[in-house]
Amino acid sequence: MSKPIVAVVGRPNVGKSTFFNRIIGKRVSIVEDTPGVTRDRIYAETEWNGVSFAIIDTGGIEPSTADVILSQMRQQAQIAMETADVILFMVDGKEGLTSSDREVASMLYRTGKEVVLAVNKIDKGQMPENFYDFYELGLGEPVAISSVNMLGLGDLLDVIVSKFQLSRSLDQEEESLKLAVIGKPNVGKSSLVNALLGENRVIVSDIAGTTRDSIDSPLEYEGRRFTLIDTAGIRRRSRIEENIEKYSIIRAIAAIERSDVCVVMLDAREGVTEQDKKIAGMAHEAGKGIIVAVNKWDLIEKETNTMKEFTKEIRKELVFLSYAPVLFISVLTGQRVDRLLDLALRVDMECAKRVPTGQLNGLISDAMLMNQPPSDKGKKLKIYYVSQVGVKPPLFSFKINDRQLMHFSYARYLENKIREGFGFEGTSIKFVFRAKGDDPENL
Repeated sequence: MSKPIVAVVGRPNVGKSTFFNRIIGKRVSIVEDTPGVTRDRIYAETEWNGVSFAIIDTGGIEPSTADVILSQMRQQAQIAMETADVILFMVDGKEGLTSSDREVASMLYRTGKEVVLAVNKIDKGQMPENFYDFYELGLGEPVAISSVNMLGLGDLLDVIVSKFQLSRSLDQEEESLKLAVIGKPNVGKSSLVNALLGENRVIVSDIAGTTRDSIDSPLEYEGRRFTLIDTAGIRRRSRIEENIEKYSIIRAIAAIERSDVCVVMLDAREGVTEQDKKIAGMAHEAGKGIIVAVNKWDLIEKETNTMKEFTKEIRKELVFLSYAPVLFISVLTGQRVDRLLDLALRVDMECAKRVPTGQLNGLISDAMLMNQPPSDKGKKLKIYYVSQVGVKPPLFSFKINDRQLMHFSYARYLENKIREGFGFEGTSIKFVFRAKGDDPENL
């Protein structure tokens, strides 16, 4: 299940970035009194009362402006609002209700999303008279806060979290396998989506960065519904020159969040680049099913072991994706493209696989006999019991005597044994280690 997304929007200089920094617990957004300082959306993950969610800080919205930067910031905020499950609309309690606030509220009505209204800069003491003017916006009961002094933030987060389930139930997607195609600009993502759809539904161009936003396309294959998500190419930050390119990164990250399986596309002519590693790392850290698709394979001169050597290089450069299947394709000629959906179905099944507890413990016992657990100062690691407690990605809980004795190398050994015994192709595996006396809620 993907994390809910909250977009923080409002006019410039109402305190959005200060709020964002307080919530995620570190200074990420630049805070300054000059309107328009936060020009890029900033994305982070946080949690409240055990509920994890993503939060997007946006540049201030000037509804009517001829200024190019402010106009682009408005576009950027609109993208964030479209992406979000819940929109936090922040206004300035000291300045009071403005005509711009009314225009922003009008934009929010049109999104059809759940909206929470926060009136910032309200300190302790009597509520200012102009506070009640914000009821005129028709966005429900305003929540008074002070981001600077951290007042009312808990109440606000309670309201936001309460909206998540309502938002998901109102916007319930029909059950489908969501397949996100991610990668650098111009590696052939849109062409791949078009090839799978059998029609030119997504704009294809040789100009890098043609696809600005994530585009969803439904597809039915072998009796299963798919949603193909074509994302904007993710550039290195130093290469991002247009503001709108920066905005597209968040759409791509959000696409990864709501996907079941990600196709990480590489350009066969370039091999694995640093940017490829970062993009693949995003999908890996999100715990998604992953397929590595090497496009433009038709342009590579072949020898006897070309594919084998290329695969070896991918495993070396993307060492954290040792579990991901590699498919060599050519979207231009159609080579092996027809295998991708079958592979995605297989990976999705592996991500959702559950292992019987008895078989799992039998395998771990055998693994411990073949390779004795580590010890330290005469104290030996003991594994009492293992159970699978989650899927997508598969999560295994180990009951042990001492977490300090579980070395990284031995955990990796156990992961390899689990993969040998039960597969899990295309998905990461997560472990949690619990010693006697640990609180299970802290897993």
